Amino acid sequence: MTMTNIKKKQLFIFLIISYGVTYLMGLLMWYGSGVSMDLSAFPSAQMMYPAAGVMLAYLLVGDGERKVTRWFYGCFLLATVLMIVLSILSVLAPGQMMPLSGSEISIWVLAQQFVMIGGSILCWPMLLLDGKERRRACGFQWKNWKPALFCILLFFVLYLLRAGIAYVLGGEGDFMVEILTSSATWINLLFMPVNFLMVFIAFFGEEYGWRYYLQPILQERFGLRKGVLILGVVWGLWHLPCDFFYYVTPDKGIIMTVSQIITCVTLGIFFAYAYGKTNNIWVPVILHFMNNNLAPVITGTYSADVLQNQDVTWGMIPSAVLINGILFGFFLLSGVFREEKV
Repeated sequence: MTMTNIKKKQLFIFLIISYGVTYLMGLLMWYGSGVSMDLSAFPSAQMMYPAAGVMLAYLLVGDGERKVTRWFYGCFLLATVLMIVLSILSVLAPGQMMPLSGSEISIWVLAQQFVMIGGSILCWPMLLLDGKERRRACGFQWKNWKPALFCILLFFVLYLLRAGIAYVLGGEGDFMVEILTSSATWINLLFMPVNFLMVFIAFFGEEYGWRYYLQPILQERFGLRKGVLILGVVWGLWHLPCDFFYYVTPDKGIIMTVSQIITCVTLGIFFAYAYGKTNNIWVPVILHFMNNNLAPVITGTYSADVLQNQDVTWGMIPSAVLINGILFGFFLLSGVFREEKV
């Protein structure tokens, strides 16, 4: 089998897992939405599929040279399967609701959280067991500390700036000041690194698929800039089931999808910039974690529910394009995306 055929088969497996499983599970979300089921198990499981697709592609269609991290891959794939099973059970065999922090949560969602935490904790020693050579071969090395720290801090500043602009435009500038001066905000920020260590597999699940695997393929085919823009659209469309049945109600699904594509294209530019500056996949993994977990903090809700049943309108789209385009899309002009002249 030629190297070209190997890569094509690997890409096929990746797409089948990343998109095929996502959209099949989307049918269950559609059913669950129609009967008012709790669908909060599905987004977390979906985040695992891209990396699972990469891992299965490398395991099933090896090139004879790549040494994969079998312990880490095995642990991650087992966690992914359990997440899928629990998501299915949450719709087909809904159990009792459990009280948690003043609200109620499905017993399957609670079990899924244990899988997420347990899987994350177990995956760390699995990386050590696999050894340095296998970690390097699979792109797991942490390197380039200074540019990595710069990109993380820069994203934090830009995220706060985006939130501040949105609050000011909405006439709620005082609320932004209130959040930034709240002790609860800074306590939550202080504990975010610990939280990351305990739930990282979900964010690794997306970034290992999008940034590490698919981005280089698209950039090789379409160029450094166009490849990143196409990836943003691909990434945005991957969210379709969540856009229609989780983030908003189905009647606002199209608006949410457009908003999602804008977000994925612009954030994807910055994530690609950070990955290009550092050649360190852990940097976009951390950025993705920050993007999702700063939302509850910056809204003052301290709950993942802030992502569910959002209120979106067509009137929000122009400001989203402008703000995200200026703050994150601007990095497309960076030298990271400059094509080398031959």
